Amino acid sequence: MATPAATPTTVTIVIPVLNEAESLPQLAEEIKEVASGQGWDLEVILVDDGSTDATWEVIGRLSHQDARFSGIRFRRNFGKAAGLAAGFARARGEVVVTMDGDLQDDPREVPKLLALLGEGYGTVSGWKRTRRDPWHKVWPSRIFNLMVGWLTGVKLHDVNCGLKAYQREAVEEVALYGELHRFIPVLAHAKGFRPGEVEVNHRPRAHGRSKFGATRFLRGLLDLLTVKFLTGYGTRPLHLFGGLGLLSFGVGMVGVIYLAVLWLMGHGPIGTRPLLSYSVMAVLLGGQLLALGFIGELLTAYHIRRDPPYSISEVAPRRAATPTGGSLPPV
Repeated sequence: MATPAATPTTVTIVIPVLNEAESLPQLAEEIKEVASGQGWDLEVILVDDGSTDATWEVIGRLSHQDARFSGIRFRRNFGKAAGLAAGFARARGEVVVTMDGDLQDDPREVPKLLALLGEGYGTVSGWKRTRRDPWHKVWPSRIFNLMVGWLTGVKLHDVNCGLKAYQREAVEEVALYGELHRFIPVLAHAKGFRPGEVEVNHRPRAHGRSKFGATRFLRGLLDLLTVKFLTGYGTRPLHLFGGLGLLSFGVGMVGVIYLAVLWLMGHGPIGTRPLLSYSVMAVLLGGQLLALGFIGELLTAYHIRRDPPYSISEVAPRRAATPTGGSLPPV
């Protein structure tokens, strides 16, 4: 992967918003203030994720007043991942920054993220060491962060922080859907992009209320399992399903053989023993898991033809061919 310059010339900030009409004017002014002292070629993409207030009208005014601002409006609420994906598809910056639109992410922290990104990191995540959120949001988030590090090997203190910076290549190579937005550093790491982290200021919410309820934690756990499968077994599903299938098949066969030996030794009928039912079920389950693994391999082989399972950093130019009979130049 290419290493970005320490001071990128073009920076795209993607901000998905939902009912943030009150926050956007102040956020826009803060972003412009920060950018004025950095010399960036700035681009700000505001994605209206189905707002029901005056958010789209505010975005329209901002884009009319400043050509660096533009907006995308969804027909309905599709979620934060969809908002980021739409912004990434239209971003032209060498680096892409994401943040939330509720003023809790401080734009003054963006240069700090970009400075670390310029040291060779592919992704840089903000770490809200001191969070301005109630305890019932903070502690589940900390437990979730520990689980992410344990399952994926990418140890970040704050996976859910919306303030992040990415090399452009990182967001281009990550398939974003569902609610996988919080796992972009993990997905990019699987492609070879080095993850980094830096402490950032977290501000209290100034307007409105949080858009995330208690179900977010459960959805996050399910998404974590999805990411673990995609990064660990996405190109080799038979290793997962086949391993579980062989284990189940083996356990079932041990039970069947054990009962067969008892029957041959004259220990009475085995048809009424619960172990027979469990063993047969385990054998059948093992066969189904193996079949599922083979089907997964077929689908993976088809998918890989369009999306290679690797990421190229750069290509050395081929040396010009020497004339026939000539000698190669010294190395």
